[in-house]
This record gives sequence, C-alpha cells and structure tokens, in this order.
Amino acid sequence: MLNLLAEAPLVFFVVFPGILLSITIHEYAHCLAADLLGDPTPRSRDRLTLNPLAHLDTTGVIMMLVSGFGWGKPAPFDPYNLKNPLRDTALIAAAGPASNILIALILSIIGRFIIGSSGFLFFTIIALITINVSLAIFNLVPIYPLDGSKILVALLPKKTSLDYELIMRKYGLFILILLVAPLSRNASPVSQLISPVIDLMMSFFDSILLA
Repeated sequence: MLNLLAEAPLVFFVVFPGILLSITIHEYAHCLAADLLGDPTPRSRDRLTLNPLAHLDTTGVIMMLVSGFGWGKPAPFDPYNLKNPLRDTALIAAAGPASNILIALILSIIGRFIIGSSGFLFFTIIALITINVSLAIFNLVPIYPLDGSKILVALLPKKTSLDYELIMRKYGLFILILLVAPLSRNASPVSQLISPVIDLMMSFFDSILLA
C-alpha cells in the first residue's frame, strides 16, 4: 500500500480510504445484526455507529499500510443473549460480507448512470466495487477468525461442527497467516483461491455497470 502511495498518490487516496470505509461498514453490519437479534452488547460498547474510529483497529490499519492486509475491531456480541445462538451467530457473521456485496451492488447501479461523466469518478466506483467484493469473498473463507468459519459451523452436522470449531480455535489463526503470506509473484495462497470467485462476482457487477 505504501508503494501505491509513492507510485500513484491519487489512486492511493481513493483506494486506502475506500478500504477503511468498507471495513467500517462491514463491522457496523455485524453490530447492527447482533442488535437486531436481541444482543445489546454492541450498543453498550458504542459500536452502533458508522464512525470509523469505533470500528478500525490501529494495528490493523498500520498493517494495511505496510503489507496490504489489515483488519478492523471484531464486532462484540454475546451468544447467550441470542435466541438461537448457533443460527444467529451465523447470521451476524454473514451480515458483514452481505453489507459489502450490497455496497458493490449500489455502486454498480450508480456507476451505470455516470459512465462518461468523469473518467476518474468512474475509476473510483470500479475501485470501491472491487474493494467491497474482495472484502466480502475473503471474509467468507471458512478459516477462523473469518466470518466464513462461523457460517460453516452453523451448516455442518453437530458433531462435525464441534470438531471443526475446536480445530479452528486452536490452529485457525496460524492457518490464516500461512494462507495470506505471499509465495510467488507476491500472490498468496488465499488470493489464488478466491481470485476466480472475485472475478466471477466482478463480471456480474460489470454487467450492471456496462449494460
């Protein structure tokens, strides 16, 4: 990300704030879902806000600048406040990626009506769509602590889900670090895994933009 600042400052000042805003909305969506499902924890911790300061993690932002991989503050919730903890935890987890896909859809519809009005404005919309699609798909990877792991736990048979959750709690973070570490050509295993899905989603949003 710092290389981008040095090589293309204008692009950096579109992409980097776009990433931070997308992370903010992602974490807010988790908190809103928990609140709607009856858990007052996010509200009590002042997380029901779109203020980025409530959702961004300082270390995560610095890592985003240095390595291109960062994170926000995990959305707080208490499963004991939920009527159906397993199902509702999955819904809370899914709310984050869903919010990013919704943003991408809204931006693609807006972009459809401004094609040709400004090359830079259109580029900005494409960049923000790509950021949100990438954030959504990445978080659906079923490795702890990503959202996909909580969703998968709810979908698996009970015995399998308990075994899977135990393994993820013990080793998930280490597995994730290995997956995001670049191997060749600065491409990480996880990027190679999710790139085809991102490309497929982007082709869908491109069809809306350019229809």
